[in-house]
Amino acid sequence: MRELRQTIDALDRKLIDLLADRAACIDRAVELKQLENLPARIPARVEEVAANARRNAAEVGLDPDLADKLWREMIEWAIAREETVLGPSSGPEGKDRT
Repeated sequence: MRELRQTIDALDRKLIDLLADRAACIDRAVELKQLENLPARIPARVEEVAANARRNAAEVGLDPDLADKLWREMIEWAIAREETVLGPSSGPEGKDRT
């Protein structure tokens, strides 16, 4: 059991590293969105990312519903992070700023 826990802990660390890399990409996206006058929330992209997560999960035998929930939480966190720089997205779908 100890070895298994160590393996899980090591995987958790790798996940954290990947999340930090993803957050850095979000920060770069903010810079590009500022230049292109895009809102933080782009509904079509939100759905595309969630669909990708579901599909990728299914391909490796992971529950797509779990992936969807995790990714939507990350997406909402990323949008909130972007909105600290870009301001809140206008309208219910963030379309007014495009």
